[in-house]
Amino acid sequence: MADYPSAAASLPPVGERPIVPTERVVARLRPNARALFLPALALVALPGLTVFAVSLFAETWLHAMIVLLAVLLFVLFVLFPYIAWLNHRCTITTRRVIARRGFFVRERREIFHSRGYHVTLKQSWLQSAFRSGDIHISSGVEKPLILRDLPGADQVLETLQELIERNQVVLTPQMGSTGSATTAF
Repeated sequence: MADYPSAAASLPPVGERPIVPTERVVARLRPNARALFLPALALVALPGLTVFAVSLFAETWLHAMIVLLAVLLFVLFVLFPYIAWLNHRCTITTRRVIARRGFFVRERREIFHSRGYHVTLKQSWLQSAFRSGDIHISSGVEKPLILRDLPGADQVLETLQELIERNQVVLTPQMGSTGSATTAF
């Protein structure tokens, strides 16, 4: 078995190590809950309509078909939209933006603030009325990350711009032979 140097042996002495701040969660966001208005309306209306439809017919097989149809409509118009809403989430930390989505096929994208990126806000008239919007994050290298219908979009935009400024690497004149850089925090 070969002897490998330890990780501690390759680290610079304690006095020369750069101070790396801990990563903290700034915000955890989901799309605006306005998307759940129609599923909530269906949840309220579906039982009443089912009872009314069952009362119209005397045959047992029709009762079973109506209840089966009601369960199918519940799954399609209430359960699936709610699960889809729950499976779209965004976490903004002091170092990066993490976007997750999906139920069966999960997708996770991360963009680090230190890389620098362009942030834009797009709002429709309805989003503007509810103070939500779509945040477009473009790093220029990969396809843009779009955070759709986030509540408090103006505050999210300002926060992202501030985090980008804080995480940009600032090269100091003392860089010289050591080749180290300091991070502004």
